[in-house]
Amino acid sequence: MATVLAAAFIALLLAVLVLHLLSLPANWILLGLVAVWKWTHPAMDAGWWFFGLLAGLALAGEIIEQVVQIVGGKRYGSSGRGLLGAFIGGFAGAIMGAPILFGLGAIPGALLGAYAGGLIFELMHERPFVEAHRSALGNMYGRILGNVLKLALGITMLVLSIPRIWPN
Repeated sequence: MATVLAAAFIALLLAVLVLHLLSLPANWILLGLVAVWKWTHPAMDAGWWFFGLLAGLALAGEIIEQVVQIVGGKRYGSSGRGLLGAFIGGFAGAIMGAPILFGLGAIPGALLGAYAGGLIFELMHERPFVEAHRSALGNMYGRILGNVLKLALGITMLVLSIPRIWPN
């Protein structure tokens, strides 16, 4: 019975990673669920160091996501205003896209929003369209890479948690 329960819980954790597609804090939810497992299964071999590691990975995912978007935008010539527009646009796009396709519209919404926000803010400050378009593409590429890296850290969190959840 313990094996079936552990397998179901690991499947739940795997399903939580899908929340990245909705631009939701999947890594933090995964951390919370593993903490609940520890609370309900005190014999779990996980202490403060383990949960500190998971929290560090979740925090690193958030930081990396933002830094990579900034670096991507800067590499393609984005200004601070364009980066701000991309951040606002990405957030708004994720929210507006969330109701589409049972929530799967949040990812294209965030990506298109990052592009549109960066483009609009650059054009509002009288940059030529070609430069504004290039910087907006950089913002979008950075957003894509940031999301992929954040998902990779979530997968790492899951892989580290599985042996501690699985019954001996």
